[in-house]
Amino acid sequence: MLRDQDRIFTNIYGFADAGLKGARARGDWDGTKALIAKGREQIVEEVKASELRGRGGAGFSTGMKWSFMPKEVGPRPHYLVINADEGEPGTCKDREILRHEPHKLIEGALLSAVGIGAHAAYCYVRGEFYRETEVLERAVDEAYDAGLIGADACGSGWAFDFYVHRGAGAYICGEESALIESLEGRKGQPRLKPPFPANVGLYGCPSTVNNVESIAVVPEILRRGAAWFAGLGRPRNTGVKLFNISGHVEQPCTVEEEMGIPLRELIEKHAGGVRGGWDNLQAVIPGGSSVPVLPKSICDSVRMDFDSLHEVKSGLGTAAVIVMDRSTDVVRAIARLSKFYKHESCGQCTPCREGTGWMWRMMERMVEGRAGVEEIDLLDEVTRQVEGHTICALGDAAAWPIQGLIRHFRPELERRIVERQVAGEGKAA
Repeated sequence: MLRDQDRIFTNIYGFADAGLKGARARGDWDGTKALIAKGREQIVEEVKASELRGRGGAGFSTGMKWSFMPKEVGPRPHYLVINADEGEPGTCKDREILRHEPHKLIEGALLSAVGIGAHAAYCYVRGEFYRETEVLERAVDEAYDAGLIGADACGSGWAFDFYVHRGAGAYICGEESALIESLEGRKGQPRLKPPFPANVGLYGCPSTVNNVESIAVVPEILRRGAAWFAGLGRPRNTGVKLFNISGHVEQPCTVEEEMGIPLRELIEKHAGGVRGGWDNLQAVIPGGSSVPVLPKSICDSVRMDFDSLHEVKSGLGTAAVIVMDRSTDVVRAIARLSKFYKHESCGQCTPCREGTGWMWRMMERMVEGRAGVEEIDLLDEVTRQVEGHTICALGDAAAWPIQGLIRHFRPELERRIVERQVAGEGKAA
């Protein structure tokens, strides 16, 4: 259980002022000049030592990612790009940071920029987050007016500018290279790698792309020390995390907890439990719509961290917990996600462009039982042909929910097919 004194996001529910005055009262912008003075190398080493893993879904070491940036800043400037294009169904953690804790993000961007040798940050915000963008822009103006960012950020001598860019609602722009393409004014389509953004990123310059939550926790890590953050959670899965709990629970919420908390404890302690009791649980998608669904038997004991969920062939992703009770048509639910990924495919890669549409149409047939039992294996085989064969991870995101469904709910798929066949034979007779 996370102690109150270890919470980072103390205004996540918006009960207090989101502006600069309220942020300072909560400890933001406290001693920031001294943190900047640590210098680039020490900042990166502290974030590495904290074992912070990216909160956008991939779970890659944040400090390690920063260390990939060129050591010397040449004629090409370095850029920090913040991914606030939160389009994953079920996920709404970054939105809460933007509208209730914007100064944590701005201060984190400043310190992160020092860590990678950048003097500018571009925050790409999901187009639908209109009010959240307004709050963020007000906070940026406050920070400029107070001298916290600008030509002499916090009186440190470090120049730093923060730019807010609104997207147009394309899910694919949550992928880092598609986000960069969109920032540059082109169609949001992922780039082939290499080169990676650390070498050729925004405007052809070395760039680091990080999620909002990853950046927002940096000031507290530097203030309290890497050992404090690494002491929370579990080995290789350290620190605190924002979890979204939605679906068939009594109290849907966004809550900050330690990494590695048991899924059942998370749901029962913070979301009031499953509607109708824990025994009424059918399945949970533990990390946003792109990770495989888990049945109740696994949910009984699994922990919410990267490695524990990987062991049960799912993933932490964005930690968006989607709860489905026994009233849910789980096949129809996964078919709905298939339609989403078909709609959001940018169409650049043939396996994704053709495969997502094919998988959705097949899932619609599975919902109604209009298929042969042997086609379940064919569907699984096609997901394997899409997975890992596309430029970005959208193909994987479209394939994994279906793979999870077949892995854990194959009897339900077979039941529908057999029942339809029997009904058809009865009519014929």
